Amino acid sequence: MHTAPLAILGLVYVSVVTGMTLQRRAVDFFDPAQGGGSMFDNATYGGEPLNVIISGLSSPDVLTDGGVLNYAKVIGFSQECLGFHLGAPQTANLGDGNGSRNQTVEFRQDFGNAIFGSCFESLLGGNHFRIFRQNGPSANSGALFLAASKEKDASTNHDLVGDGYNIGRNELVAAAVGTKSHGGVTYNTVATNITGLMPVGSDGVNHGIAVDGIVTLLTVTVQ
Repeated sequence: MHTAPLAILGLVYVSVVTGMTLQRRAVDFFDPAQGGGSMFDNATYGGEPLNVIISGLSSPDVLTDGGVLNYAKVIGFSQECLGFHLGAPQTANLGDGNGSRNQTVEFRQDFGNAIFGSCFESLLGGNHFRIFRQNGPSANSGALFLAASKEKDASTNHDLVGDGYNIGRNELVAAAVGTKSHGGVTYNTVATNITGLMPVGSDGVNHGIAVDGIVTLLTVTVQ
């Protein structure tokens, strides 16, 4: 188990672009706080925890838009119902020099139906997650930061269930770990829990729901 908030560094790649140094390292992720960012995104009534990270050391194809869509489907999630997103997108600052940016995409639990299943989640509630990509000029890990949570049905305006952030993370990780296939691609996922990246408790957290301070790092390898 990792106990420090520092990312694991590997080989270093440096490129010079118009006289500026672009940081690109083979690394799990960079701690957003080191670049003035946060492990919480910006939501309506506080921040939502970025409680899962898909490592920058995962297979490169997994970290692309199309690759993470296929991976989402293998772990039981799909695009939002008929491609529609309700509400404003949330933003996050990952400390990579990009400042606060909109979420890349949002996926919802599909209950085994990749076409219409996410519509059931929108109506009946379930798990969902937002993705933010760390790819700015000062900390370009390529890692995907996920804000996972479990919500109630539409009649409650999608309020979260009690302990919804920890539950959302745990259910996503449980669905991901191991060897699974979708769309002709087989993935192996290894999970590692990290402490020290985010505080414990409910101070400043959206909906006032406490978090346990654990971030789970997923390393996804295409077989």
